[in-house]
Amino acid sequence: MAAGPKLDGAGVQKMKTLEDATTMLHRVHALVETYAIAVKKSHPTGFTLQQIRRALPPLIGLLKGQFGMIADQVATLNLVASRGSNEQTRLRVLREGVGSARISIEIAMVRVKENHAVDETDAEQGGAAQHEPA
Repeated sequence: MAAGPKLDGAGVQKMKTLEDATTMLHRVHALVETYAIAVKKSHPTGFTLQQIRRALPPLIGLLKGQFGMIADQVATLNLVASRGSNEQTRLRVLREGVGSARISIEIAMVRVKENHAVDETDAEQGGAAQHEPA
């Protein structure tokens, strides 16, 4: 994890989930771009589309417990990948969906850092320090 504010236990778990999701999303992005090349060169796209559809459910499962809204975005992306439509339209929607999921994950990371940050003095004292209202 990158240097930044220290996180409590729940924050560490959520960041680990988001980092794993980012790695999985990078794989999906690579598959979508492979699909784009196949569409551009008029090669068969069935195998690549099948790989995309297989890569999405583990990502959904990873996110479902803590980040249900992002998991729903990825589930919608999976539905789009499996529906029959024009190749160009499917490609555009897949690219937009991957970008949207990436932005959502980045926003979730920022929120986790904001909501689960532990004050340095609290961490040294075992979290027993009381904060007085300003």
